[in-house]
Amino acid sequence: MTPNLKHLHPYPFEKLAQLKQGVVPPKDKSHIALSMGEPTHATPHLIQEALLTHLHGLANYPTTKGIPELRQAIAGWISRRFQIPADAVNAETQVLPVNGTREALFSFAQCLIDSTKVAPVVVMPNPFYQIYEGAALLAGAKPYYLNTLEDSGYLPDFDAVPDEIWQRCQLIYICSPGNPTGSVIDQSSHEKLLKLAEKHDFVIASDECYTEIYDDESNPPPGLLQTAYNMGNTAFKRCVIFHSLSKRSNAPGLRSGFVAGDAELLKHYFQYRTYHGCAMPLPTQHASIQAWQDERHVVENRRLYREKFAAFIDILGDVCTVTQPPASFYVWLKTPISDTEFAKQLFARQNITVLPGSYLSRDCDGVNPGLNHVRIALVAPLDECIEAAQRIKNFLNSL
Repeated sequence: MTPNLKHLHPYPFEKLAQLKQGVVPPKDKSHIALSMGEPTHATPHLIQEALLTHLHGLANYPTTKGIPELRQAIAGWISRRFQIPADAVNAETQVLPVNGTREALFSFAQCLIDSTKVAPVVVMPNPFYQIYEGAALLAGAKPYYLNTLEDSGYLPDFDAVPDEIWQRCQLIYICSPGNPTGSVIDQSSHEKLLKLAEKHDFVIASDECYTEIYDDESNPPPGLLQTAYNMGNTAFKRCVIFHSLSKRSNAPGLRSGFVAGDAELLKHYFQYRTYHGCAMPLPTQHASIQAWQDERHVVENRRLYREKFAAFIDILGDVCTVTQPPASFYVWLKTPISDTEFAKQLFARQNITVLPGSYLSRDCDGVNPGLNHVRIALVAPLDECIEAAQRIKNFLNSL
């Protein structure tokens, strides 16, 4: 791993800090942070209470596999949420708790990639969550960037990947709903990818941490295991999903999520994790059980985001093209000037921080799909989102 550290890119927020360095925003405007996908809605009381009630668990070492009650709660949630039979997910062999999806998305590649094979490849969307790229590079694989452009609905076009890449591919990361676009991979695209994985023998790592933030209550985003089961892949071969309570339950500080899917893959990943030293504390496990078993707070969470999207778009709709994505809490806004200059000037003149889209993507096939976009995370309270929209409108009118 050490020789590959030199290949890592600076993290997007490091670049953002450098971009803002020396810029003094107006003192008469309070700062509004819309750059980071960090929920600010209140963490549900039931999670806090469970955490406090089980603080005595700090006296015990937790196990890597987690307590059976947590794995059963997760398996039950997967079944209910993705409409597959109650016994379809084996809580003993097909579920592992993890300390948030970030550490799991990274460590999974370290466990899976065989760098002794010729030129291993990890396919990922572009723009992307930079953990995918770092995980691939440090595992000794080459990232292959799959542009997600407006023409394709900001979705990956799996047909555009050459056979030579699929043959070397050991792992593909997909993110649905997407970060930063909020686009949702539908069942037919999942099916196509599953057939490719079977043909070329690679693993699909599906980052689904935004699946519970969506616009249409009657049309939740499908999950990879859901499609696999419907296709007859009831063992979820080559499929692993990653979920988190950070966005779903407004508990980013809890550092709680899970990995589920192919039992054979999770057997090896479990062995890796016993050495990795990343067991979830017992109080966190008990708080997580309460979170996965309750949907009322999740429904309310979606209502709050819809309210913010509606207000934000209503204010900005007559000065720029802005639409609500089918899912996630991001606005992927096109900029009339370069994305970095837009972000810098917006901070300098309106004291609002957004993230340049080019910081989330790489040049590929002659284009940078994040160029001249900014990612706006509607995570602030409603009144701040309204204030931000009004300031952005004034800023756009001044350009």
